[in-house]
Formats: sequence, C-alpha cells, structure tokens
Amino acid sequence: MAWIALTLIAFALGVVLQTRVRSPLANPTLIATLIVAGVLLVGGVSHASYLKEVQPLTALLAPAIVALAVPMYRLRALLARQWRSLIIGGLSGTLVGVGADVLFSRLLGLSDEAQRSLLTAPATSPVALQLAQFTGAPPALAATLAVLSGLVGALILPGFLTLMGIQHPLARGLAMGAVSHGVGTARAREEGELTGAASSIGMGLAALLVTVVVAGVSRG
Repeated sequence: MAWIALTLIAFALGVVLQTRVRSPLANPTLIATLIVAGVLLVGGVSHASYLKEVQPLTALLAPAIVALAVPMYRLRALLARQWRSLIIGGLSGTLVGVGADVLFSRLLGLSDEAQRSLLTAPATSPVALQLAQFTGAPPALAATLAVLSGLVGALILPGFLTLMGIQHPLARGLAMGAVSHGVGTARAREEGELTGAASSIGMGLAALLVTVVVAGVSRG
C-alpha cells in the first residue's frame, strides 16, 4: 500500500504544480514518474517489485482507456464525417513512428531486447505489455518505453504542432494520440473535447496497427 500511496501523492503533486505553472514540463505523469523513479533508485527497489505492489493501479489502466471513448461517442456524428482523414492520418502517422523506431534502434546498435521493445512503443502501455509475449521483449521494458514515448510526445508535440501552424483540433488530436497515446490524449483533452476525441481515435488506430505489425513479424 505504501507504493500505491506514493504514486497517488506524486501524481497529485504533479496536478497541483500543473495548475500553478503554465509549462509543458509541468506534466503530472512526468512529475510522478520522476518522483517514483527517484525513490526507487534511492531505496534500491527493483522495478519488478514496484509493479507487483501497484498492481491494483495497473488494473485500472484498461477501464481508463475505455473511458476515453466517451467524447468519441458524444461527437460521433462529426467524427463520422471525417472518417477518411482520421483513418489515413492516424495509420500513416503510426506507421512512420514504427518505422522510425525500428530504423534508429538499428542504426544506434541497440540490443535485441531494446529493439523488440521499441517496436511496440507507439502503442499504449497496456497493449505494449500484452504484445511483449509475441515480440520476446521484456514486458517491463516494453511498457516503460511506451510510457516514455507518450511522455516525450505529450511534452514536445503540442508546441511543435503550433510552430508548424497546425491549429485544427482534429489534426492536433489525431497527431497526439497516434504519437503519444494515453498521455498525449490526456494532454489533448486539455485543448478541448474535439481534440481529445480525435486523439482517442489516433491512439486506437496506433494500437491496432502496431498489433498487426507485430502479428506479421511474429509469423515471419
């Protein structure tokens, strides 16, 4: 229970900081991750032990992701009119992300375990965790890289999209969801319900495409 309490308190501190500091770095998930990771390092506690202790929180990931479908349902008529753009944009963005992860991991000479883990990084962490049994990647590493991918995307992508002059809520949301899945979708919802709904679609398409890619690689 101590680790669950620490995780919740760390996230709550992140939320408080976010309301007081208007900065992309004031991300509750990032702040909670840094606090918990610091405590784990200082205490010499393994990541596996921590995951075991916070299993009740991990079990809430699935219903939390399902809850992201609520704004999609509310805006279903509008989203249905844009289904071609949403599908093409979401799938192409994810495909580029998967390709970049595979290419750069090989160019950098990363270990086989890291390469397998990066293959599922564009998907949300629960999906990456389940796909690890097919890729042969360490489950903890696959989930961690998926979370880190989401954090980096949520921190950098909104500002980058603004710099590129991309203001349309559907385009912004789709990009955030496809690149930074759950964390990005939480960030997208701060910009509005439509952006959040598009991000949920992007996240779902990313999970679907990564699963298809892993299935193809496994059969090959």
